[in-house]
Amino acid sequence: MKTRTFLSQISLIPFIILLFSQFCFALTNEEIRKFQSLLKAQPVGERIAFWAERFVGTPYDPDPMGEYVTRATIVADERVDCMYLTFRAVELALSNTPEEAIEISLDRRFHTKGILKEGRVVNYHDRFEYGEDMIFSGKWGREITSEAGKTMRIKGSRGRDFVEILPSEHLLKDLRKLKSGDILFFVKKPEDRKVEEIIGHIGIVKVAREAYLIHAGGTKGKGGEVKKVLLKDYILKMPFIGAKITRFD
Repeated sequence: MKTRTFLSQISLIPFIILLFSQFCFALTNEEIRKFQSLLKAQPVGERIAFWAERFVGTPYDPDPMGEYVTRATIVADERVDCMYLTFRAVELALSNTPEEAIEISLDRRFHTKGILKEGRVVNYHDRFEYGEDMIFSGKWGREITSEAGKTMRIKGSRGRDFVEILPSEHLLKDLRKLKSGDILFFVKKPEDRKVEEIIGHIGIVKVAREAYLIHAGGTKGKGGEVKKVLLKDYILKMPFIGAKITRFD
């Protein structure tokens, strides 16, 4: 019975993806609610990867601050950047309804807690602006960087003397240790930092025989879109020196 149930859950995934292909990028609350119901028996990592994959092909958000910040809204699914993609995929995966996803966002996107007044976020100044702050907050999964391979220390910033990262060569060597839904925070070379940010990009892992990266690839003001690519290919070409990794168990 357990085997039959497990197989039936797995077989739902391609079926749901097929249904998704019938919709435009931004789903209605009714559509989101339906798929959240279908996915609720799946492990949280699979749900995160599923929602991230749902955004593949979505145009890149050209707004330097992020459209969701400029518009003071929670949901802005028509155009996304790498941070919003991560926010939204996790929030939808951890919730059972679109309304609950918004409640979760008010906790997880902020250092303290987001405040909604008349449908608008009034304290986005308290949001996470740096990927490293998302990691250190503990709100975006348990950090597993040291579990995924041999780490090294690099120069820190903004009050941190150093940070531990997984260098590219070790990340590439130990891809088998990654799971669907793992969040990869890609690390800039210290000499490439412009505003003392440690993290330069964020993406979500999807494991299907091989490890894939789902990420909003683009440049502010120049365009792009959400892509799903082989992770090993991305690592070999990327401008980053490694990554930090979090996981929702």
